[in-house]
Amino acid sequence: MDIKTLYDANINNITVAKNAYDALFTAFGQHIESWQHEVVDRLTNSHWTGTASGHAHARIQFLGTELQAAKQELGLISKALSDAAEGIAAAQSHLISALDDAKTNKMTVAPDGRITWDNDPNSANYAGDKADATAQAISARITAALTEADHADQTISARLGHLSTNATNGTGLDAATAKSDQDAANALSRIPAAGTDPNSVKTWWNSLTDAQQQRMILTDHDKVGALDGIPAVARNQANLINLQRGKEDLQRQLDGLGPEPKKYLSVAEANGGAAQNPAYTEWKRKYDALKDKLKGVDAIEDRLSKPVDADHPPTYLLGFDTKGTGRAIIAVNNPDTADNVSTYVPGTGARVGASLAGDIERSDLMVASANAANKKAGDPSTTSSITWVGYEAPQSIVPEAAWDGFAKAAEKDLHNFETGLRATHEGKASNNTILAHSYGTTTVGYTLRDKGLPVDNVVLIASPGAGVEHARDLGVDPSHVFAAQGDKDAIKFALPEDPDNAVSNIVNNAAAEFGYTDNPDHHVAFGRDPSVPQFGARIIPTDPGTDHSGYWAKNSASLIAMGQAIAGKPIS
Repeated sequence: MDIKTLYDANINNITVAKNAYDALFTAFGQHIESWQHEVVDRLTNSHWTGTASGHAHARIQFLGTELQAAKQELGLISKALSDAAEGIAAAQSHLISALDDAKTNKMTVAPDGRITWDNDPNSANYAGDKADATAQAISARITAALTEADHADQTISARLGHLSTNATNGTGLDAATAKSDQDAANALSRIPAAGTDPNSVKTWWNSLTDAQQQRMILTDHDKVGALDGIPAVARNQANLINLQRGKEDLQRQLDGLGPEPKKYLSVAEANGGAAQNPAYTEWKRKYDALKDKLKGVDAIEDRLSKPVDADHPPTYLLGFDTKGTGRAIIAVNNPDTADNVSTYVPGTGARVGASLAGDIERSDLMVASANAANKKAGDPSTTSSITWVGYEAPQSIVPEAAWDGFAKAAEKDLHNFETGLRATHEGKASNNTILAHSYGTTTVGYTLRDKGLPVDNVVLIASPGAGVEHARDLGVDPSHVFAAQGDKDAIKFALPEDPDNAVSNIVNNAAAEFGYTDNPDHHVAFGRDPSVPQFGARIIPTDPGTDHSGYWAKNSASLIAMGQAIAGKPIS
């Protein structure tokens, strides 16, 4: 698609063709009704019997089925032409808008898209001192419009080509074929159900024109934003709407709580003793939860609104809702175009709340660390790090984090998300890493063990166990499994849910600590400690004094090593 072709495209001609098919569809339907009345009904009422009659009735019934199938196919051609007109018109509008802005800014756009302007400050046609940046922005818009038109052209051409082939070879007269074609057309306006295979979702999304995609984003933003297999840019657009709606809903709930009740009951109300007011206790619980979620929303908005610079690459909101403890998926850099893609899964306490700001910052730090590793190696590769608070994480160490139910419940969602990253990635396959901290490593380990993940590297930081005895049990090359545990990290004392196993762990680990056994199992809460040699992972170095939250300290050995692992570089 080129500028002149799109600019000169006569959308009215497509509309005229669509209207002609509508007229043909109506006339064909009327002919079928006439045939039914004049032929089928007369024959049925003729009382003709016998072998010849049976054959005639069967043939006529078959012919009626063929006519209905043909009518259905005609209707599908009309719908395809309608979608074509909408898609090309939208792209044409975007192109004209860009060209008008170029003219307003005293720039000339050549047929091949090159933009020129007058650089002489003394000239009446001087384009200004920011002309270069303006030209780049307009050029990007022109390219996007042409890409949009090309996508619409290819999508509609494929649909019309299929229907044309059906008409040519007669398969369009088959009722099953017509039904299949109708189902496919209907599917274009139906968003796949949550949990649908991301590769199928991507195929469906690609079958829509850009105009149809934008309509889906605006009308079904809650579904589009949560669906794995839809590209990052589209999910971000949908989730920005979800974020705003979610924030408004949280504020409405907060306002709906009403004024703060009195904190304590009177002596009379408490039957002679001082007591906290139950109404206040419940009000305060709800108030604190809503305020905390609003802090999480603020953290997302703050990061999304930061000007793009070396320390703050562009961000994409890949998921958001406020149900339960809330879900938020924030990507630093676009994972669909990055060479290295890392998903960071936080652990206990992860939620849409005040803690979210720190989790997002960790992704920023890991991107910077991976960039430093690439720069040192002379590698121009790009990196995206995604903070995945896409599950209900435990919110307390005891009792919640001692239970593996949160990890098991997250398996399907994490598997689908990682599969979706593969489905939507553009060009050469990216080098994908799943990196987790604390209980997040249990979530990741269980998913790898039970469902598998399409990742190249696994990084387990401060793990209470990943549900397996050895790195090879994760389904990834053990040489690409990394683990770290700081010398001041109390996670090494994490006890299992089963008290009998807890006693065994304590005895065995103590024996290993003091050299009383040559074959320690080093079990923690959910399996063997990934940071011990027996597990078989490659060890990420940590600085002396590293505690449970200290792995992301700037310039720390652990942060440097995480960046190297994400970038696919040797750990130094």
